[in-house]
Amino acid sequence: MNAKSIPIVPAARGKSAAFEYLTTKKDELAGWARKFSLFPYPFVTACCAMEFMAVSGTPYDTDRFGAALPRFSPRQADLLMVVGTVTHKQAPVLLKVYEQMCEPKWVMAFGVCASSGGFYQNYAAVAGIDKIIPVDVFIPGCPPRPEMVIDGIMQLQDKIARGRHPIITREF
Repeated sequence: MNAKSIPIVPAARGKSAAFEYLTTKKDELAGWARKFSLFPYPFVTACCAMEFMAVSGTPYDTDRFGAALPRFSPRQADLLMVVGTVTHKQAPVLLKVYEQMCEPKWVMAFGVCASSGGFYQNYAAVAGIDKIIPVDVFIPGCPPRPEMVIDGIMQLQDKIARGRHPIITREF
């Protein structure tokens, strides 16, 4: 009996379709889990604090969106909510808080003062925190209504769900 030898094909240099499928499903699963487990760090400086408290109250209840437990240590938070006016004197503190947060981290500018400086057209107010740290979602309004804040949280959740979530990276 003359048996034919089966050629051994070396593994392809690129990633296989099965690997790509599993990676895509892993990203979807990690995105779903991350979008419903936000731990906000409230950096509250001004009058928008009242609206921030209203959003956490019973009628609006951010717990439905997985963002109910505020953390008061940046090392335990993944969402930095900058609420209100940031002055140039506070800017280094804000940057330090942002740098202390673990990856992945997201930033939300809460209100017109955090987004653009608001009606403060003077030397002391920072004209938008995006000049200091990268911002993922801007929530307009002075002060923003709780519905707008919930809409901002939902926009951030969509961004998180659509993003890539590497578990093993080249550096790891």
